[in-house]
Amino acid sequence: MEVIGQLQKQYVDFVTSVYHEGFLDDQFLELQKLRDDSNPNFVAEVVSLFFDDSEKLINNLATALHQQVVDYKQVDAHVHQFKGSSSSIGANKVKNACVDFRSSCDLKNIEGCLACLQNVKREYYLVKSKLEILFRLEEQIMAAGGVVPMLA
Repeated sequence: MEVIGQLQKQYVDFVTSVYHEGFLDDQFLELQKLRDDSNPNFVAEVVSLFFDDSEKLINNLATALHQQVVDYKQVDAHVHQFKGSSSSIGANKVKNACVDFRSSCDLKNIEGCLACLQNVKREYYLVKSKLEILFRLEEQIMAAGGVVPMLA
């Protein structure tokens, strides 16, 4: 039982630090409340879809920004979609990076857009690595016969 307790504490401490560092916001905690015994992997499944969508959006944005003539409406549509999906899982820093990105699109500023793409990618890969650690901890807790702690 001690192993489970240590894993649960590690999980709570990790989520708390990720939350306080601003990587995740209250939306992630709301998402976690939707997990139950009938669907213990609900959050991991939703976040996995976010990862898949994000990879596609990053590739679409890179492609769109490297055209001879940049279609800023198309770029903005991709950024808007990325902002929405990051908001829905509580990826706060990604969402904020998308807000800045949209400002550069409005100004049709290619240098600004390229810089924002790098920032969005950096924030996305940071939150992705944090969430992967979180899900590994969840798997370890469940494999040891424990219950993933709910956060207030």
